Formats: sequence, structure tokens, C-alpha cells
Amino acid sequence: MSDAFVDEATRDRIQAAAFRRLVHHLQARTDVQNVDLMGIGGFCRNCLGDWLHEAATEAGVPLEHADARSHVYGMHQSDWKKQHQTEATPKQLARMAGSLERNKAAGL
Repeated sequence: MSDAFVDEATRDRIQAAAFRRLVHHLQARTDVQNVDLMGIGGFCRNCLGDWLHEAATEAGVPLEHADARSHVYGMHQSDWKKQHQTEATPKQLARMAGSLERNKAAGL
């Protein structure tokens, strides 16, 4: 596999654009529940907000944990939950638990 990025700055710019597109996509698709994202993909909006917070911390940039999640949700997480989150079914919860185990086994 060849590295299509000319340099680190170009790579960072392209990856940042892809991240912004992912965040926009998740904000628009409020019908997709976090429990389903976790169950199928092994991550959800909360994870993305946590990763954003961790990256800011590593870069020495002050970013509150709740603010990082709000950035991903497009609103405060509790408001999103009130407006869009539905009750998780036992099947969804079981799928998510299995996905979390696969994450753990993969060292994620």
C-alpha cells in the first residue's frame, strides 16, 4: 500500500476534513442510535467525543470532556438523548456487549 499523503500537514488536513464530514454525518443521522453504532462498529458518538477530548489533552489544548461530546452531537449530549435516543432493546444491548468484548480483545 502506498502512502498517498505528500507530507504530514497534508495528511492532517485531509484527515481533519474526513473527521468533520463524519461528525456532520452523525449529527444529521439522529435516527441511528449509539447502541447500534456500538453494536455494529464498536464505537459511537460518545467514543468520538472522548477521542476528541483525549486528542486535545495530548496536544495541550484545553477542551472540557462535555464540550468535546457536544461538538460531536451538535448540542449538549443530554439534549440529544432527550430528543433522539430511544430505549435500547435486549438484542441491541447484547450486540453492544459482544462488540465491546471484541474491542477489548483487539486492544482498543
